[in-house]
Amino acid sequence: MKLNINFNKGNGLVPVIIQDKDSMQVLMQGYMNEKAYQQTITQGKVTFYSRTKNRLWTKGETSGNYLLVKDIKTDCDQDCLLISVEAVGATCHTGTTSCFGEMADKGFVYQLEQIISERIDDNIESSYTNQLYKRGINKVAQKVGEEAVELVIEAKDDNDDLFKNEAADLLYHYLILLKAKGFMLSDIEAVLKQRHTK
Repeated sequence: MKLNINFNKGNGLVPVIIQDKDSMQVLMQGYMNEKAYQQTITQGKVTFYSRTKNRLWTKGETSGNYLLVKDIKTDCDQDCLLISVEAVGATCHTGTTSCFGEMADKGFVYQLEQIISERIDDNIESSYTNQLYKRGINKVAQKVGEEAVELVIEAKDDNDDLFKNEAADLLYHYLILLKAKGFMLSDIEAVLKQRHTK
């Protein structure tokens, strides 16, 4: 990752925003100097420059809760970094997902998509997700159809809890169907985005 970063503007430091690769949630913010950036690139783990300790520190060096680098971008002025990561364990020292609080529900769908993919790719025998997937595309599609019908039935009644549960079942099985077809939510989002801009 060869980026043109302006370390001079901030007296040798640039602010760094850490974002979860799946949920897009902001996990934390820190600073890097050029050495911290180079170490991050070399090791594939986020390394910051600590302004209080005046030294490099790799996030997770004591806790084991590393931030594994997936992508790095600069802003338009090349004086701020956005790093997309896979977080190993809690990011915040308080034990939360993010230093800005727990994960918002909106980001969980992407986390669920990743969990579904891992259970299938890792062939977890005890997983319902994997068992359904292994039964083939026809069975997965049939299950999505069944869940859609159940959701429509609940939509005609007044039980909000049952409706929400059926909606969750449909979304869950839809994610399995996307996996079975070789697509991701981001692929469908791209179609929706393209339609929106027309």
